[in-house]
Amino acid sequence: MTEDIQEIQAPAPVLPGLRVAVLGAGKIGGILLQAFLKNNLIAADQIFATVQHPDRALALSAQFGVEVTTDNLASAQQADIIILGVKPIQVPALVEQIRPALTPDKVLLSIAASVKTRSIEDAAGCDLAVIRSMPNTPAMIGAGITALCGGRFVSEQQMAIAQRIFQTVGRTVVVDEKHMDAVTGLSGSGPAFLYIIIEALAEAGVNVGLPRDVATLLAAQTTYGSARMVLETGYHPALLKDQVTTPAGCTVDGILELEEGGLRVTLIKAVKRATQRAKELAQG
Repeated sequence: MTEDIQEIQAPAPVLPGLRVAVLGAGKIGGILLQAFLKNNLIAADQIFATVQHPDRALALSAQFGVEVTTDNLASAQQADIIILGVKPIQVPALVEQIRPALTPDKVLLSIAASVKTRSIEDAAGCDLAVIRSMPNTPAMIGAGITALCGGRFVSEQQMAIAQRIFQTVGRTVVVDEKHMDAVTGLSGSGPAFLYIIIEALAEAGVNVGLPRDVATLLAAQTTYGSARMVLETGYHPALLKDQVTTPAGCTVDGILELEEGGLRVTLIKAVKRATQRAKELAQG
């Protein structure tokens, strides 16, 4: 007896019909490309990507099943949203290269740090919707935070689509562009600061007798769990700290050491210095 075999259809993409070009599918661009497919955000045949070298283009195309070339202009012409995944210093030349493809009905989404929306708008030569973004490296595992700001011609709908794009790699927040340098100093540079804290906690664990792998696991998971407590309870960090700190207990003695060592002030100064550097880069 022959049984009927029903074909299983793939679910429709979350953003059907949207065509996206990732110009510069390197670290962050490649992460986004993979996230689009993993989360079924955009159909594979609606995604276009570029890299510098033909061999790399062939490899990525085979890996992801999307069109990957070295032709930035051709990819930009096919897309509704164009993502600039190149380094900041490369942005002016890239915008000039794809300028014939830029029209007011398209969206240009820039990942380049410190490159202002106005400079991209001016280079585009039309009333182009430009959205500037600042993701961070935990986007690699879908746990990032991306700040977004819109240029002069961005609509609420276009910003909502940009948020949906970056929600494939974590959370999003929309800010005024004047705050983007501070975002760079806090969430952009912040993972490096936190890695130092985790490393130091692990070293402390080793110093008091724990095996290194156990100390690292304890330090990392404690940091992860504490961050989730802030995000999921909505409580102020100071309140959560007080819940751990019992009178005359172990934790309060440790906190006194942190305060005496200036950890709080040092972290504040680190973010301020990173923010200042971001401003310097933005000014050229």
